[in-house]
Amino acid sequence: MDQYGTDTEADEQERLLLHREAEDKVQRAPACCSARYGLAFLSSYGFFVAYALRVNLSVAMVDMVNSTHDTSGNHSSSVCSGHSSPVRPKHNHTASVYNWDSETQGWILGSFFYGYILTQVPGGYLASRFGAKWLMGLGILGTVIFTLLTPIAADLGAGYLIAVRVLEGIGEGVTFPAMYAMWAAWAPPMERSRLLTISYTGAQLGTVIALPLSGEICFYLDWTYIFYVFGAVGLLWFVLWALLVFNSPNTHPRISERERLYITTSLKNELSSSGGHIPWGSIVTSRPLWAIVIAHFSYNWTFYTLLTLLPTYMSDILGFSIQQNGMLSALPYIGCGLLAVMGGQVADYLRESCMYPTVAVRKAFSIAGMIGPAVFLVAAGYTGCNYILAVTFLTVSSSLGGLSASGFNINHLDIAPSYAGILLGITNTFATIPGMVGPVIARLNFFFLLLPSTFYTLFGKGTVQPWAVSSSYSHGD
Repeated sequence: MDQYGTDTEADEQERLLLHREAEDKVQRAPACCSARYGLAFLSSYGFFVAYALRVNLSVAMVDMVNSTHDTSGNHSSSVCSGHSSPVRPKHNHTASVYNWDSETQGWILGSFFYGYILTQVPGGYLASRFGAKWLMGLGILGTVIFTLLTPIAADLGAGYLIAVRVLEGIGEGVTFPAMYAMWAAWAPPMERSRLLTISYTGAQLGTVIALPLSGEICFYLDWTYIFYVFGAVGLLWFVLWALLVFNSPNTHPRISERERLYITTSLKNELSSSGGHIPWGSIVTSRPLWAIVIAHFSYNWTFYTLLTLLPTYMSDILGFSIQQNGMLSALPYIGCGLLAVMGGQVADYLRESCMYPTVAVRKAFSIAGMIGPAVFLVAAGYTGCNYILAVTFLTVSSSLGGLSASGFNINHLDIAPSYAGILLGITNTFATIPGMVGPVIARLNFFFLLLPSTFYTLFGKGTVQPWAVSSSYSHGD
């Protein structure tokens, strides 16, 4: 293996055999009631909260401004003809409505990402130095608190609401880097795809549930309750996280000895023992890392375009009411979550049982999860007022994107598990830029995915890089 971590199929086969030999020495711990799968589901709940708090404003915005406010529950100013819906209840709709133009709305919706981009790399660094549990917990707790303050901020003015959204983004910016750092100590190599897809499917579930539920809350109550309901759900998650989660298997008081040995033994040859030293020079010059950066950046053109603009598209173009809007906006993410979980199972099966090289599996899932969504998202822009075809294309686009969860999204842990949080912080910093500007040039999605997917195919790797591993690692803390 050279300085860029060049790996051959023979290298990969040898690595897989070493993992199997290690697992043979310590019998694999069952998944049922295990600490590692408990962490997967609780972190999934955490990402559910994070994404619910991120997207609920997209639905609330439809009801917060005069130009879209219609007490009948229908939308009469859309490009396409409106769709019939039940008459909206008139009681309890006392929330304020604002005279924000489309430019102001755009700044409000995009302001989250200006905070989100600031804490990506610091989040990965802090997680690697001080532990991921409290960084993840306090990051989401901060977002919860500012979510509860959203109605007050909106009444004070658009500038205050933008400031609150920036602060929410700062809190959420540490979540993914922190969780990657956590998984570096918790995820056995042959279970990474399974565990991480369960964990990060919470983001899809947050979107799936928050969009229709926000629409229902707006329909029957008013938009302020969206932030109170999801804020309360977030507070409950923080209590569970604080009580039940620990930074590593060796610090978990209730983990079985069998599972602790299984995890630590499977990881002993992959993690660095270099203490506080971080090989920044090797990290920033790593070709496999930049392959992930480019793939992550380009994929998010599609993802953030859909995430930010879908409710507005459903309302202003297709003419769906606030109640219908949330339900239909959730469909793409249902498919995405299902394919992400199924893809994780298939990816680990291909690696473990069929002995396919990790790099081949990551590249195949990345290509399918990048090119497919771009094709169908662009196609949706040419469906006119055929709402059945438009919703179908958007759903297929997002569903195929779920396959990338077992592709480049996990690749950080393959090439440098000890520094996965830092690597994720770097890639997610670049990948946040599309959240700021991607929706403005949405028609360029196809080109922003075709060439980068080719680059990732050429330079992506599936083995631990030399600079990221040391032969003597202790999992003590």
